[in-house]
Amino acid sequence: MTATISKIPTASRPQRPNPQRLDGYEPVARAIDYLVEHFEDQPDLDATAAHVGLSPQHFQRVFKAGAGVSPKRFLQYLAAGEAKRAMADGASVLDASLTAGLSGPSRLHDLFLVSEAMTPGAYRRKGEGLTIRYAAIDGPLGRVLLGATDQGVCWLSFDGNGGEAVSLAEMKDDWPAATFIYDSDYIAPLAARAFAFMANRRLDEPLGLYVQGTNFQLKVWEALLRIPFGACVTYGDIANDIGAPRASRAVGAAVGANMVSLLIPCHRVILSSGVVHNYRWGAARKKTILAMESAVAASA
Repeated sequence: MTATISKIPTASRPQRPNPQRLDGYEPVARAIDYLVEHFEDQPDLDATAAHVGLSPQHFQRVFKAGAGVSPKRFLQYLAAGEAKRAMADGASVLDASLTAGLSGPSRLHDLFLVSEAMTPGAYRRKGEGLTIRYAAIDGPLGRVLLGATDQGVCWLSFDGNGGEAVSLAEMKDDWPAATFIYDSDYIAPLAARAFAFMANRRLDEPLGLYVQGTNFQLKVWEALLRIPFGACVTYGDIANDIGAPRASRAVGAAVGANMVSLLIPCHRVILSSGVVHNYRWGAARKKTILAMESAVAASA
């Protein structure tokens, strides 16, 4: 299965991330962690800048360039009720996105999935004959492990409690027959484009994805790609969209099996109550991603 993320139209043309300056994301990630941890204290610009060791003016520029939104805007969208607010808008958003795919509010991503039938034998071989290049990269939401084949990105995960070694082991477990090569030069430009997508910036060319799964998983992931940037839907919404209204639990399992975080946006699926949980890398990170996307979308 090959997924392609098309060019993202935007109302403006913010500065694009430089693939050679991925190290610039490190203070952004530290600042985001600090803001999440100290949200109740509502830290101001000076306090957050001091935490990452930058002047307030320089920090403001670095944060907005790396995250696509100001620190103040991001902090506003960490409000506890933000997920429920997004859910309240869910019906109109779904009418415009899950049904039509390309219609919807401003800043709606133009996303589409192109599937290639994978034979049962190819699926069982789990990457035989493939070369996967990978590297650990600093991103605006923390350090990630990214892997890619010639067909496209096949893995994107956040560092868990076990660090890069655990993430690498999980990737190899998903593609046990593939050949793995550490290649930061190959991965860096792909990572820059992946982070641009997350921050709703323009892509100059499609960013390819390459994933493997059962037919049911592919249908669920295809539905995930139709959820608008900054929006949330429920597991039941996805089940209805793929024509399996009674399969919410199976949808949840397929969502959890997604191997390309951020790009296939499993983080946009929440409980019907509005509660945000069930994310492989923790509920706190899921809330952070949703807050970031909502802030960027609202800044359009």
